[in-house]
Amino acid sequence: MRGGCRPRHARDRAVCMTNCPTLIVTVGLPARGKTYISKKLTRYLNWIGVPTKEFNVGQYRRECLKIYKSFEFFRPDNEEGLRIRRQCALAALNDVRQYLSVEGGQVAVFDATNTTRERRGTIVKFAEQNGFKVFFVESVCEDPDVIAQNIVQVKLDSPDYLHCNTEEAVEDFMKRIKCYESSYQPLDEVLDRDLSYIKIMDVGCRYLVNRVLDHIQSRIVYYLMNIHITPRSIYLCRHGESDLNIKGRIGGDSGLSARGKEYAKSLRKFIHEQKINDLKVWTSQMKRTIQTAECLQVPYEQWKSLNEIDAGVCEEMRYEEIQEHFPLEFALRDQDKYRYRYPKGESYEDLVQRLEPVIMELERQENVLVVCHQAVMRCLLAYFLDKTADELPYLKCPLHTVLKLTPMAYGCKVESVCLGVDSVNTHRDRPENVKVQRTTEDALQTVPAHL
Repeated sequence: MRGGCRPRHARDRAVCMTNCPTLIVTVGLPARGKTYISKKLTRYLNWIGVPTKEFNVGQYRRECLKIYKSFEFFRPDNEEGLRIRRQCALAALNDVRQYLSVEGGQVAVFDATNTTRERRGTIVKFAEQNGFKVFFVESVCEDPDVIAQNIVQVKLDSPDYLHCNTEEAVEDFMKRIKCYESSYQPLDEVLDRDLSYIKIMDVGCRYLVNRVLDHIQSRIVYYLMNIHITPRSIYLCRHGESDLNIKGRIGGDSGLSARGKEYAKSLRKFIHEQKINDLKVWTSQMKRTIQTAECLQVPYEQWKSLNEIDAGVCEEMRYEEIQEHFPLEFALRDQDKYRYRYPKGESYEDLVQRLEPVIMELERQENVLVVCHQAVMRCLLAYFLDKTADELPYLKCPLHTVLKLTPMAYGCKVESVCLGVDSVNTHRDRPENVKVQRTTEDALQTVPAHL
């Protein structure tokens, strides 16, 4: 069994060591944002390098039933419905066991209502038998406007209501909520004092945290206390084209080229036309982002965390020079670009860790423009678009293009705006041949053109 967990006594209850896998369990009535929280938490934990998977019991129910008829299925006196729902929950828990015990997962998110103490007790017993830690996340909301907004934004797009008009769907879903209300037993400070949990009240107006046991649980709490649902947009762009960009040299701290300065003016015009309320502008501490932001004629804040990836001994070199002087390093980077660390420099994996405070602050803020660098923008974009570690280093983030990210219920809407100022291409795809014993021609196959 993973995580140093072994049977303790006759009941085969496993001992949870410090590094045991974690089972996150949502609690709450329908339309309280449980799936929103589950998906965001899963995305965040995967981004910081903690293998995490979400298990939505509603999806198991849809696969089992195929056709949803009405709220009647959820009535507490519907024995057939109760049997199917229990069966779906057990199927999801079996998959949780497989993921955490066999497939190498570290965190599983069990997304369901889990509104009764009996159901939560079953989950705790399951976790004890398998050596998993349990952390409950309860979302409590009494604001009818928030609930109605959640139903309209999310539930009406559910497969359950594909063939209903809006009014019928809302009416049915409200009745579905009523089916749960009579048996709902919220987490209680006295009765549940031995459980580890966070209770989120009215979408983050208040929190109650109980018995946080380890580092993962503390990070989960910190993250959940920073997210919000206020509508906003995040604008990501790179600096204007730099003098070193034109020469095909990586890194360095050069200023803007003539075209880079032209782009900065176009960016000012674009931002002005957007008429964004209370826009905050963040840059790195490097000349090319600062010069770009200066042209905007608005206050901006410099972040050292937003500095470009440190290429170490390869700073200010062309790819051709890296291949000539460090052919082994060049091949190793192509083999695993995310984890490869430049000699005396950084890897993308290092960069993600450096950028975590930026992500946390972006989650707290409303409208923000981040003027950054290619590798940094890739890391930020991978978080918002839920990209894997293998995809991240090859995300296309061209110069002189603004990406407008608008967080939606279960994801992020992306709008790409090219500002029409020419620039060099700095994107290098993974070449077909990544072997150490490759020819120079193979190694340089995907290097973009430059002076």
